Amino acid sequence: MKITMMSVMVDDQDKGLAFYTDVLGFVKKTEIPMGEFRWLTVVSPEQPDGTELVIEPDAHPAAKPWKAALVADGIPVVVFEVGDVHKEFERLKGLGVRFTQEPADMGPVTTAVFDDTCGNLIQIHAPN
Repeated sequence: MKITMMSVMVDDQDKGLAFYTDVLGFVKKTEIPMGEFRWLTVVSPEQPDGTELVIEPDAHPAAKPWKAALVADGIPVVVFEVGDVHKEFERLKGLGVRFTQEPADMGPVTTAVFDDTCGNLIQIHAPN
């Protein structure tokens, strides 16, 4: 068994796609119309055949309250590895990304947390 896809629920698929590609640097892999929404995935340009992130609409009635509870408690919905958290923090901050946790040394890793503009907190980390 292996992880091939995981979802991040967004309040708007177009806004989510723009953030995850234009700001974070992922690339669109799949876009299939499915009625009102789309099957929409992105991947890391460093691993084009790696795990896909599904940019999924938060249309299910449980999605918005779940997302709001995680944000209220400061819990990231997903974690992405970067080469250098401090450099990525500066790059993203320069692009206007709002951080809820600046880079912090957590022993074996350094982490930071930001708002994806679509109702989620995202953590980045790098091994120390």
